[in-house]
Amino acid sequence: MHIGIIGTGYVGLVTGACFAEFGIHVTCADRDEEKINALKRGRIPFYEPGLQALVEKNFKQGRLAFTSKVGEAVNSNLVIFIAVGTPPRGDGSCDLSYVEEVAKEIANHLDGYKVIVTKSTVPVGTGKRIKKIIEENRKNNTHFDVASNPEFLREGAAIEDFMRPNRVVIGSESPQASAILQDLYRPLYLLETPFVTTDIETAELIKYASNSFLATKISFINEMAQLCERLGADVHMVAKGIGLDKRIGPKFLHPGPGFGGSCFPKDTRALVSLAEETGTELKIIKAAIEVNESQKRSMVERIKDALNPLEGKTLAILGLSFKPNTDDVREAPAIDIINALSKKGAVIKAYDPAAVPVAKKLLPNTVKYSKDPYEAAKGADALVIVTEWNEFRNLDLGQIMKLLNQPFFFDLRNIYDPEKMRAAGFKYYSVGRP
Repeated sequence: MHIGIIGTGYVGLVTGACFAEFGIHVTCADRDEEKINALKRGRIPFYEPGLQALVEKNFKQGRLAFTSKVGEAVNSNLVIFIAVGTPPRGDGSCDLSYVEEVAKEIANHLDGYKVIVTKSTVPVGTGKRIKKIIEENRKNNTHFDVASNPEFLREGAAIEDFMRPNRVVIGSESPQASAILQDLYRPLYLLETPFVTTDIETAELIKYASNSFLATKISFINEMAQLCERLGADVHMVAKGIGLDKRIGPKFLHPGPGFGGSCFPKDTRALVSLAEETGTELKIIKAAIEVNESQKRSMVERIKDALNPLEGKTLAILGLSFKPNTDDVREAPAIDIINALSKKGAVIKAYDPAAVPVAKKLLPNTVKYSKDPYEAAKGADALVIVTEWNEFRNLDLGQIMKLLNQPFFFDLRNIYDPEKMRAAGFKYYSVGRP
């Protein structure tokens, strides 16, 4: 089978490389010629463990091709995936302009039956919208089907999630289109991967509902963390106690500075906006969004209250990306926290293993960047861990103590043991623990 993927961002490139690894011939298209030329040279535009090797391997073996011409990703390919950006508008709703532009281009290049699949996260009703655009812009009556195949890729673990997914969702009105997509994912049948085959609207909603539920779990445990601090309870034991209930499960019950990234903030706001258009108020999801924003503010306040006055104090910030193993800083708590601390007069020294080049575009020019955690800690009045990269899990605490001006240690991911940290002489602050 030959397929085309339009969009070489995170979803498009991971999808293309993994399908090529399955032995399928894939053509990835993107209007950005500079990006396409870089991909042909083996340069990946973002950090994702294992992706560069996968792209290089399949490109050399001829199963993965890159082009700046959308027509080349449409012509002679049976399945066309739309994997372009769907950024949020100011009101939280989803901007579908890129999806609509791609639909028009696909219409102009239809040369036979195709299955047009939305891989991008899109509001319910987008499939019908795409179908209408193609019908109105195609040059002949060439038959096509539209389907939805939402992605569930975790940044930092995207290849594993694609190769060993916990489910594959296929939404389509056409039995033929569903059969073609199931055949495309045939290698996963050996793993007994569950398939959810449904209509397009339900498939589109599954993606938003999934991300919104996970975001709600994070906000729930962050609220419990605040209550634990006031009652002298331990949020980790609370999370363990409720997570052992199989109806709840332990995942996403980890307290911290709030959720971020390209999915949860955008998708929760988009779902609320979509619901409002139907006259429905999603009170729980709105609350999850509000809690997330207040959680980031509360992290700033605890640092300010401990170091009071904050003005003129130097802070070593470890971690800029919204999670480990990615350079994605979109909606990252660290960005909001640093901006807020800078406005309050703090001097920031920052370190991240991968995200510094991207974060520089969003942070004040006054932020100083360090080559490692120890350079960041040197001369600082406090160390703040915001992202739980593995290299932050076993710091040389004796050296950190010597490098800091004051022994303040803010562990916003609860990596370290409070008793051991205090015994080592640190003024230790974590989230949701006595």
